[in-house]
Amino acid sequence: MSYQNSYQYQITKLEAFEIKSGKKQRQDRLVRLLDDNPMATDQELASLLKVSVSTVRLDRALMGVPELRERVRRMAQNAGSKLRSLSRSEIVGDLLELEPNRWALSVLRTTREMAFRATDILWDHYIYAQASSVAVAAIEAVTVIVDSMRGSYKGHARVGDVLIARAKVGVNRDGRYIVSVRTRVGEKEIFVGRFITEILEPETP
Repeated sequence: MSYQNSYQYQITKLEAFEIKSGKKQRQDRLVRLLDDNPMATDQELASLLKVSVSTVRLDRALMGVPELRERVRRMAQNAGSKLRSLSRSEIVGDLLELEPNRWALSVLRTTREMAFRATDILWDHYIYAQASSVAVAAIEAVTVIVDSMRGSYKGHARVGDVLIARAKVGVNRDGRYIVSVRTRVGEKEIFVGRFITEILEPETP
């Protein structure tokens, strides 16, 4: 092999390695983006990754990640099978992830009916209701109530926004759990709450 051909071969190998490495990094980031926002569409992922929608779809196919509707269906089914403290209809939003007594995640798609009449700003009680229900859902017991809450609103949500609420279970003492909930829209945090939940024992006849 001549020097020129050898040099060209090395360049080709280097380009192939860079392409493979870049693809791996992109797919790793795709996984992280979906962990942060399970409701992300292919269009949103493509914009964040700065690639085409077809590239995102190809990556998903190669990684075995289903499209949004199927992804949400599977996640909701899996989370719902672990839910004890509420029925699915009592969850404000869609419960997509649940590890009882550890953490939970719910997603709420906002609509016009949830907003103030004269603006597209969401009523604050929807934000609270989602956070409260995911805090209760995180606890593995038949009957759980919110005993008290300390929290603050850090921003507004608008019609069309997707609210992602993550609950993390902390200290447990005498049937009372401290559950921290953080709600965000995209990268913006709009609510932080500290819920003290209590397990109610069934009354004896």
